[in-house]
Amino acid sequence: MVDIHAVPEADIDRALELAYLAFHDRPGKEVRERHHTLLTRCGRIGAYDGHALVGFMAAHDFRLSVPGADLPCPGLTFVAVAPTHRRRGVLSALMHEQLRRTAAEGAPIAALWASEAAIYGRFGFGGATQGATVEIDSTRPLALRVEPDRRPLRLIDPADAPAVIGPYHEAARATRAGRPSRDRVRWTDGWLCEEDEEDEEFSPPRIIASGEPGRPVAGYVLYRTKPEGDDGPFRTPGMVRVDELEADTPQVAAALWQCVASLDLTGTVRAWCRPPDDPLLSFAADRDQVRVTALFPALWLRLVDVRAALTARAWSAPVEVVLELADVHLPANAGRFRLKAGPQGATFEGAGADPDLVLDVRELAAVYLGGTRVTELVAAGLVEERSRGAAAALDAALRVDLLPHTADEF
Repeated sequence: MVDIHAVPEADIDRALELAYLAFHDRPGKEVRERHHTLLTRCGRIGAYDGHALVGFMAAHDFRLSVPGADLPCPGLTFVAVAPTHRRRGVLSALMHEQLRRTAAEGAPIAALWASEAAIYGRFGFGGATQGATVEIDSTRPLALRVEPDRRPLRLIDPADAPAVIGPYHEAARATRAGRPSRDRVRWTDGWLCEEDEEDEEFSPPRIIASGEPGRPVAGYVLYRTKPEGDDGPFRTPGMVRVDELEADTPQVAAALWQCVASLDLTGTVRAWCRPPDDPLLSFAADRDQVRVTALFPALWLRLVDVRAALTARAWSAPVEVVLELADVHLPANAGRFRLKAGPQGATFEGAGADPDLVLDVRELAAVYLGGTRVTELVAAGLVEERSRGAAAALDAALRVDLLPHTADEF
């Protein structure tokens, strides 16, 4: 048996060594120091076998945008189990304690990015957002069907970026569900750190903003570049990696995409995690030039307090359904409940009537932000529809104008 309890600050280096062991990583001194600082700001729990730390889990203190609201949401990270203690219930014990703490602290949801997609569904997490990898062939001018915004573009010093584009990003979070909050430290130690943690060949971050100096920005793009290189007998073109692009209008977005696609000495623009409904995919004139090369689950969500989560979000249409919900880890969420929701709000109370839909809390988490349709899960055999039309009615109520999305990997 292992003991699960808080990890003191004195054990952070031990926790990092465990994480590096589990993820087969060997970061340099600068990255290690950054990770150490990050963990001092996180909640930390560990699994101890005697004095040995054999399991670890940390939690960022985030807020997450959901339709119509912004909710406290711990972001789980650095989840690791020693290879000597795998398949002995260590991860389950850590997760049980983390969910208990989350509920006790009054956070209705929790989130994570999964290093292995097969793991977290069994703990009630559902894939709530998707990311699309988009590549642009920039060996020729980017062909567009909209006229780019003509306001001036200007470079922003990374040191000034949190003050200049931070407020813009915070406002933009409300327009799409699924986005964690960012404080200044997360900007500087994450998005704007000098050296890219995954690939040291990339340049420091560059930021280009749209709009006159001294006026609020109308959009921005944050990117890094990599010079051309060798691939056996071939030369690979220089690359622009777009980490984030936000814009007020399609025209502003067009101007920013056109700018990064025209950088000298580059031939490819790659954006690793864009929303699947990115306007670029519609206003690009040549979809052979702008291609989606991958589509993947991104943010995984857990409804810790189902009633609080459902009554906090906004609803697009009236719906009244009885849900039969399973939750083996948090039994208070399990049972039959009547969801009555609409633009005026929602109630979620125990019900004795026959269910209209039968589902696990994992599936409810997947549809909660509006990025997955209940009818899709019915078709996949993951949700049972007992009353004809119930899934479609719930989909209409859950509908959002923009698909949930985040590129904030943690």
